[in-house]
Amino acid sequence: FSLAAFKRNKRKLELAEKVETDLIQLKKRRQSNEKENDSGTLDTVGAVVVDQEGNVAAAVSSGGLALKHPGRVGQAALYGCGCWAENTGAHNPYSTAVSTSGIYYFYKYLMKLLSFSVISSPFLASEDGVLGGVIVLRSCRCSAEPESSQEKPTLLVEFLWSHTTESMCVGYMSAQDGKAKTHISRLPPGAVAGQSVAIEGGVCRLESPEI
Repeated sequence: FSLAAFKRNKRKLELAEKVETDLIQLKKRRQSNEKENDSGTLDTVGAVVVDQEGNVAAAVSSGGLALKHPGRVGQAALYGCGCWAENTGAHNPYSTAVSTSGIYYFYKYLMKLLSFSVISSPFLASEDGVLGGVIVLRSCRCSAEPESSQEKPTLLVEFLWSHTTESMCVGYMSAQDGKAKTHISRLPPGAVAGQSVAIEGGVCRLESPEI
């Protein structure tokens, strides 16, 4: 090639090199994002609360943009998709608050729904594994123990958590506690993340407030 031809096409060569460089960088970023997404680290968080009167509330956060698939809209931005709270009523003997990865569950059918509605969902049939977690808080008023000298009723609080991820960190505390209790729940040995379900929980009694 002559020097004149080079000078004539120099700008085109520079643009071509820039496009190639940009494509390489884009490919590296995509590979990096895929690596992060495959790491199994999820940052969606939720919380449920019950007061001494039995009122319940729930909240959920998408945790920001980090570790998210491009274009993903978290359930926190969609009304009614990420959490649910319902006080006791005529047709509902329990107050229930649920914070989840996008689907509303009742405790009675928690394991069944996680297994069939999520893991075996036809909408997720193309996925190798379905990762998610849910926390449920259930409370009801009950009489004191027969052997107990206390006459005033107590509030029975049941806290449950379930997940299909390898592990899930949970924490809980009452207004009487000075420090939250934390626990890392893990799938049983031999269980496969995205294809197995772990469910745990605990129960405590809270005294009703003085009237």
